Amino acid sequence: MGAHRITMLGTGLIGMFYTMTLHSQRTLDRVEVVYSRSEERARRFAEEWGIPRWTTDLREAIADPGTDTVVVGLPNSLHLEAVRLAAEAGKAVLCTKPLARNAAEAREMLEAVEHAGVFAGYLEDLVYTPKMLKALEMVRAGALGKVLWVRSRETHGGPHSAWFWDVEQAGGGAIVDLGCHCIEIIRAYIGKEQRPIEVMCWADTLVHPITAEDNGIALIRFANGAVGQFEVSWSFRGGMDLRDEVAGSEGTIWLNHFLRTGFEVFTAASGSGYVAEKAETDKGWLFPVGDEVHELGYRHMFVDMFDALDRGREPAETFYDGYVVNAIMDACYRSARSRRWEPVELEWRGPEAAVETGPVGREVEPGYVLIKEERMPDGRLKRILQQRESGRVVERIGEA
Repeated sequence: MGAHRITMLGTGLIGMFYTMTLHSQRTLDRVEVVYSRSEERARRFAEEWGIPRWTTDLREAIADPGTDTVVVGLPNSLHLEAVRLAAEAGKAVLCTKPLARNAAEAREMLEAVEHAGVFAGYLEDLVYTPKMLKALEMVRAGALGKVLWVRSRETHGGPHSAWFWDVEQAGGGAIVDLGCHCIEIIRAYIGKEQRPIEVMCWADTLVHPITAEDNGIALIRFANGAVGQFEVSWSFRGGMDLRDEVAGSEGTIWLNHFLRTGFEVFTAASGSGYVAEKAETDKGWLFPVGDEVHELGYRHMFVDMFDALDRGREPAETFYDGYVVNAIMDACYRSARSRRWEPVELEWRGPEAAVETGPVGREVEPGYVLIKEERMPDGRLKRILQQRESGRVVERIGEA
């Protein structure tokens, strides 16, 4: 397993986070070429990060003979072209979220890499955060029983680059920008083998003078009956709010990734500088993040991607995953327009039937399944049971 030489496409915030992670965290792999549509940004980025070559020619950057991997950190409208060129060049390609502006584009990208036989990874960082990786480990070990409901929330004051606000370049608004994170988080907890069936979504433009939505809420129903819920906003004030909740038949997990995580600072001084991504102020109560690229999952994400490339296996997040996410978001937009449940239309590669992950009820006496068990104020144990054959509900109260 050797070091990889990378072409970085994009010099915005995501390109910076990716390069920062690769150069300071994993250390084996280096960015050798950087591409930007702006000559000034390309030159400055190369100087700042010690990158030997820069260019404003997309094809030249991808075809550079000194690199073996292409990382796509460009506006959504450029993903398809970049991936096609990388596939034609026979290079491994890693693409930022969302994979595309819609499922049709995502499907083209998936077909391009599969036809060329090149390695492809979907850079969905928020499923690689340290907290989520630990939570997933517990879920897969059965700590929550059957996962029934997952809620994921990402809200902040809006994205940092102009193209995000342009519906033609981005493909949508807050749902495309933030909902893609939430959907893949939901899928990871419920199980990617569970087919997403239908979506109910509300979306609206409440604050900003734009064509795209700046707020959205959706419910996603899966084949096994589990439900995912996401809340996204570009009008939330106070920084970036990343939270997940997972409810199962045997337990619950709550995660707060960015706000109120135990690092809180009050300052009345001026000039405190950068605090954290999407922070609105550097005075008053602040919520700094110790190691931002680590907490946001970038380090674990790139380790998985390059280890998968080296070992000849699929990464945890593939282009197919990105395609499924795009298909769910397409259904969200249809539902927001129709105000009805809308089917998720996609080429599904998983099991058609629901995959059962464990019983919700357990038999505690012959013929009876436990509905609920609780300790009463007087110390006695109460059990509410259902008789399997008749469906009749009864209760049993033991001695204190």
